[in-house]
Amino acid sequence: MAALPGTTEGLSHGTPAFYVQKKMLCRLWENGEVLVIRTDERDKWIQKDPETFFFTDHYRNYPCLLVNLPKVDPEVLQKLLTDAWLSRASKTLLKEYNKE
Repeated sequence: MAALPGTTEGLSHGTPAFYVQKKMLCRLWENGEVLVIRTDERDKWIQKDPETFFFTDHYRNYPCLLVNLPKVDPEVLQKLLTDAWLSRASKTLLKEYNKE
């Protein structure tokens, strides 16, 4: 996450989380094995791999995807995190990111 400008660490519901400009990108579930990631493409990921990607009723009306960390490919996780950041970062941060 450090490669994404403006990203900060914090807590959400008592668990580790990452933010960009106070907007949540992801947070770890209490069990340490599930990551909540902000995405508008939840259905796409669940259709690809329902054992790795899912959601619960709690997240039904939120643009979030639950990721089973022991099963997710690291490159796919990196893409999800980058996409979450791209969807929430300011134009200034996007310009900074695109310069690298």
